[in-house]
This record gives sequence, C-alpha cells and structure tokens, in this order.
Amino acid sequence: MSTATAAEVREISIAHSPDSDDAFMFYGLATNKVRVPGYKFVHTLTDIQTLNQKAMDDAFYDVTAISFHAYPYLQKEYTLMACGGSVGDGYGPMIVALKQYSLDEVRKLRIAVPGTLTTAYLTLKLFTPDIETVAVPFDKIIPAVVSGEFDAGLIIHEGQLTYGSNGLVKILDLGQWWHDETGLPLPLGGNAIRRSLGKEVMQITTQALRDSIQHALDHRDEALAYAMQFARDLDPALANRFVGMYVNQRTLNYGEDGREAIRKLLEMGYERGIITKKAKVDFVG
Repeated sequence: MSTATAAEVREISIAHSPDSDDAFMFYGLATNKVRVPGYKFVHTLTDIQTLNQKAMDDAFYDVTAISFHAYPYLQKEYTLMACGGSVGDGYGPMIVALKQYSLDEVRKLRIAVPGTLTTAYLTLKLFTPDIETVAVPFDKIIPAVVSGEFDAGLIIHEGQLTYGSNGLVKILDLGQWWHDETGLPLPLGGNAIRRSLGKEVMQITTQALRDSIQHALDHRDEALAYAMQFARDLDPALANRFVGMYVNQRTLNYGEDGREAIRKLLEMGYERGIITKKAKVDFVG
C-alpha cells in the first residue's frame, strides 16, 4: 500500500484550551494514537476567551474550541462539530464568595466573570440581567475574590472543584439553576470547524475527533496521565472527577436533549437581548 507523500498531507490546525478535560479528549490526536491517512493535526493551546475572540476576528484555526455563547457571532465562518462538547448535566459554572449571600443579595454584587463571550457569562445574565460584572482571566478569579477585590466570582474549569480549599462558599450553581428552569443540561463549550474546508474534510476531521475522544475513554489511565500536565492544582483523583464531568458519552454525542439545549440557550440569549445575532445552529457529523 502506498503512503501519502508530504505534498498530499492535509494539515488541520486545532486550537483548544489548556485544560485537563480538553487535553483528555484530544489525547489520541495530540499523541498520534489516532491517525488519519493523509492528514496532520497541529495543536495550539489558548484560553477560551481568546479563542472566542480569535474565531470572531479572523477564523484563523480550522478547528477551534468555543463557548456556545460566541457561536452566533462566528456562525458564518464556522459550524459546530457534533462531538467534543462540554455539557453540564445539572452542574456548571458557579458563583462563589467568601460568605453566604441570598440570591437577592447576589443580584446586587460586583462579580468577576471569565470573559463576556463565555457561556458562563451568558447563563449568569439569563439568571440576573442587571448584575454588575468585570471580566477577569478565569484563573485569577478565585484569588481576586479571596483578596476582597470582588464580592463574588463566577468560576469555570477546575475551580468548580477547588474553591472550597480557598475558603470560598458556593452561592449558586448555574448548571443546576438552568436545569431547574428548563429541564435540560447546560451546554458550555464545543468545537467548531471552518465551513470553507468543505463537506468531506469537515466530516473526516469530525470523525477524527470522535475517535480521539473514544480512544481516551477506552484508555482512561493513559489519557489521564497525559491530561495531568494541564490539571491546575488538581490531584489525580480530582482530575479524574473533573474529566468525568466534562468528557463522557455526551462528548461523543450531544444527544437530542443536548442539541435542544444549545438551541434553547442561544434563543433565550437572543430574545433577552444578551446576544445580538440570531443563531442558526447546525452540526457536522
């Protein structure tokens, strides 16, 4: 069997956040455990707020992790992959503080948020539209609340498991609030693929990501060992728990309720004026 020459290899640029759950799902592709003849996958790791903005500005990457909140603004250049999403099933971003507040009190606080294009921010504004927010890098939010710079913080990523060790208390889990409101899981982030790649390349690349996710789930110990280098302040047990929260069967396939949740989240954001462009949600694969 002949192999593809260098000239025939299609290079696909992939960008995702430097987090243990993303590292886990891309383990197969990043370590060449999953290969696609004629394709080379090149990885860039950047925080999600930067990736949201970059996708809106110049559609630089072929595949990019995004917050679902950002999708309406980049849907002309990108469509969603049907796999690779982070979905909270009754859990999600949390409002935390140094002391307990009632929900009415929370609405009057000044709160640090991890960027205005994050789904965490969108969900917060659905909960309480008039709350005062300040964008802070996600990994600086907990220290900023502990220092008293902010009354409360909206935390994502591993902070959802570590806030208590910093003396903070949970005021509200927005994933639980969303489920109580809608009966649906909370879709936080997904992977988008550039439409200009064409249908065949989009399908092949989407299948490659699904194979990478399946490989990680099938080789959990090895994938977790790889992901640990990105697990900020987590011991192996907590890293395993965090990865399990956001890389699971829904990451392989959103399911009908997962897809409905994406559409409902964006529709509600648009109807309430938080999102300024109406989303037409479509998927590859």
